[in-house]
Amino acid sequence: MEVLNLGILAHVDAGKTSLTERLLYAAGVIDEVGSVDDGSTQTDSLALERQRGITIKSAVVSFAIGDVTVNLIDTPGHPDFIAEVERALSVLDGAVLVISAVEGVQAQTRVLMRTLQRLRIPTLIFINKLDRPGAQYDGVLRQIAAKLTPAIVPMGEATHLGTPEATFKPILQETALLEVLTERDDDLLERYVDGEPLALDESLSAQTRQARVHPVYFGSAITGAGTQALTDGIRDLLPRARTTDGPLDGRVFKVDRGPAGEKIAYVRMLDGTAQVRDRIRFGDNEAKITALEVFGGPAQSNTVRAGRIAKVWGLAEVRIGDRIGDHRNISANRRPETSEETAYFAPPTLETVISARKPSDKGNLRVALTQLAEQDPLINLRQDDLRQETYVSLYGEVQKEVIETTLATEFGIEVDFRETTTICVERIVGTGAAVEFKKKDLNPFLATIGLRVEPAPVNAGVSFELEVELGSMPYAFIKAVEETVRETLHQGVHGWQIPDAHVVMTHSGYSARQSHAHAVFDKSMSSTAGDFRNLTPLVLMTALQQAGTTVHEPMHHFQLEIPTDTTRAVLAALARLRAIPQVPALAAETSTLEGEIPAAAVYELEQQLPALTRGEGVLESAFERYHPVTGPIPERQRTDHDPLHRREYLLHIQRRV
Repeated sequence: MEVLNLGILAHVDAGKTSLTERLLYAAGVIDEVGSVDDGSTQTDSLALERQRGITIKSAVVSFAIGDVTVNLIDTPGHPDFIAEVERALSVLDGAVLVISAVEGVQAQTRVLMRTLQRLRIPTLIFINKLDRPGAQYDGVLRQIAAKLTPAIVPMGEATHLGTPEATFKPILQETALLEVLTERDDDLLERYVDGEPLALDESLSAQTRQARVHPVYFGSAITGAGTQALTDGIRDLLPRARTTDGPLDGRVFKVDRGPAGEKIAYVRMLDGTAQVRDRIRFGDNEAKITALEVFGGPAQSNTVRAGRIAKVWGLAEVRIGDRIGDHRNISANRRPETSEETAYFAPPTLETVISARKPSDKGNLRVALTQLAEQDPLINLRQDDLRQETYVSLYGEVQKEVIETTLATEFGIEVDFRETTTICVERIVGTGAAVEFKKKDLNPFLATIGLRVEPAPVNAGVSFELEVELGSMPYAFIKAVEETVRETLHQGVHGWQIPDAHVVMTHSGYSARQSHAHAVFDKSMSSTAGDFRNLTPLVLMTALQQAGTTVHEPMHHFQLEIPTDTTRAVLAALARLRAIPQVPALAAETSTLEGEIPAAAVYELEQQLPALTRGEGVLESAFERYHPVTGPIPERQRTDHDPLHRREYLLHIQRRV
């Protein structure tokens, strides 16, 4: 049986979870259609999902369309949970983008469509809520063509819009279809000019599977109108999962925990076959599979093959994003993974301090947060051992509620949050160097270290290079320096992470292993890795101070659609929020403003916009870049014993040793 791994994506409240329920009902998987409002949907299993009527965690459920097994992945629509969408995209063969016939193209719709197009994921568009008052047909098609893509093919006509009797009749308008297809296929255009017979159905299928065009269906997930036509489109127009017998290769896109606390990895197999009791590699680890559950497969399965999605037990150290198998051997039948595919969305730019209300829960909170971070690595825990505080990273304020509710219901821990702050970064300005020699200049460690730091291009990461000979001292000591360099760069001169840097080790030296006569090894006479780990922060921070760093804050690109007569008031508000708008695109009724705004001001703009625009303004924003901070430089409290203050640092290190 062929397999199709399908994603359903949409702006929040467009109705994609309701569409999932309708598709499952039509396939006979469930006996009645669940309601988001009533909290009875199949794929929203978290208590908060049912309470709020939003999807937070991606869910997988299978059904059959003829001889095709569809693994349906229902993804979140709220922008605070874009990381869940990111992980779902990595395993899709095709997608359905849901748009409301009433609200039309919304902010998150544009973000999702741009990503689907960039990743070349074949996508059908479903216009939902055809039965709701205010539903549009031509208006929504114009919005899609103007704001998403002109490469659309309406697959039929809608009647009785805005009433419970709204229907969708599949009819292809051959003239419009021919125009769209020939614009994107020169061979087809040449055959048309030469008067040759054209197989438009085959061309539509081919171009859809190549993500060149996007068929558009209308309907209602609540009444079921149009969903049969969509089902036919899923079966006929979207590509199947590739099944190859290359080296084992899979991707972990979700991690959950079972009733006994055991880890369950959700894996999309890209190549090869895995079986129960196989020892497999993932990340830097290796473990034996103890159990498998294949979606859309037999109830008891010992094997998962390429193209399938499975739950895998036994991988205790597995994390989201791990590759299963030796990912250096990529099948020739599948294109290599690109950097675009590994990071679709920007990391979170907000953080807050979380604390247990009961002091007795402090230890349990750390364990619980560690488990949550396994399920969502972008939570990115940061522990401050000096002040005994824990920081968590966020996309938005709604995530606070999710974390709070999850900790209360799953772990019995009540928590409080501090005010949310923005996460900045530091960038190196120039070149700096420092060196400390053992047994000289008040260096209490049996180690010689010299480091030079240089700027690196944005997104280049941290690189470490040797100017000393590799054999100048034991490799374990060199490795200790490199690891400590990378760890220390998480807190620069002003306390913010330095994500991009080139570090060169210029000097090295150590005291060889020795002991007193007829005595055991004497640490006071011989260098250890600890000497190099303790000295590295002092040398590196001195070099960084010499090089100089600047603090950069995250900036969002924004696009505002507002009534034209409110433009002046909105521009004044943007100026107060330190936004940098471009020249407005003014029109008779609705105008568009674009530009950049500090991430810290986005939430405030969202709060002010309804009053500024009579509730008619629409804001779309997404992380764009980091920009040098103007005005006072924000400082971040350090979570270590500040190597910038040598005396206090050495006092702490010596006490600890």
